[in-house]
Amino acid sequence: VITEEQIKDYLSQLSKVTDMVQLTEAVTHQSDLYGWAGWIHWETSGAHFYAWDDPLFFSVDIYTCKAFNSEETVQFTKDYFKASQIEYKDV
Repeated sequence: VITEEQIKDYLSQLSKVTDMVQLTEAVTHQSDLYGWAGWIHWETSGAHFYAWDDPLFFSVDIYTCKAFNSEETVQFTKDYFKASQIEYKDV
């Protein structure tokens, strides 16, 4: 299960991995029906995080006008959450 503290820490560390300027601390919200959501604001946009407990699943959406290394970011995410499988699309 992914916790609120993990979401905040992950988003903060994600800022460093992607070399983004963090403008605010990560914000989270837990829905009784849909699980956790988190968001962080960067100077060049931001990232959203969603997590469900059952089934165990998470999703990360990064929106930015600044280029970053997507393969490094995916590997960081996989390692951080100890994910056995991860899918991503770089557009």
